[in-house]
Amino acid sequence: MSKSDLAASPALMDEVVRGQRTKSDKIRALSKAGLSRAQIADYLGIRYQHVRNVLVHDEKVAARMVAAPSVAGEVQDGAMGDPLYPMKVKIEGDGRVRLPPALLQAAGIKENESVVISIEGDTIQLMSLSASVRRAQDAVRRFVPRDVSLVDELIAERRDEVRRENGDA
Repeated sequence: MSKSDLAASPALMDEVVRGQRTKSDKIRALSKAGLSRAQIADYLGIRYQHVRNVLVHDEKVAARMVAAPSVAGEVQDGAMGDPLYPMKVKIEGDGRVRLPPALLQAAGIKENESVVISIEGDTIQLMSLSASVRRAQDAVRRFVPRDVSLVDELIAERRDEVRRENGDA
């Protein structure tokens, strides 16, 4: 499908934005599909400037994410001296926090993926489910050697209990 096919067919554009909740998300999806800013503005019935602002902001955030080293917790200066970390975001009335897509991408969190959230003191930590599982596995490995199967040990213990209860042992 070419850009002109997509731009000529509102049904195809409807398919591209299906599942996108915000206008900004729709703008990003349509831009990724290859539509021009003017075509996106016309389709969504919004000003060209709105489309431009969303896309230019995303480009700036992505550029800063690429320029910064991936050292967690380290404060870095981004382009033109403005700080990349920590980032300022707003908490909406219902408690939602919108995180920049480039930040989620840098953390390895994909759209619609479940995440694990924890709090330690006054710090809230958000991580992907897969990262959380890896951390838990690493913690267990410190105490259980790789060649030991906790599942096999549990099954053996249960079988021993059943034998004792039945008087077989």
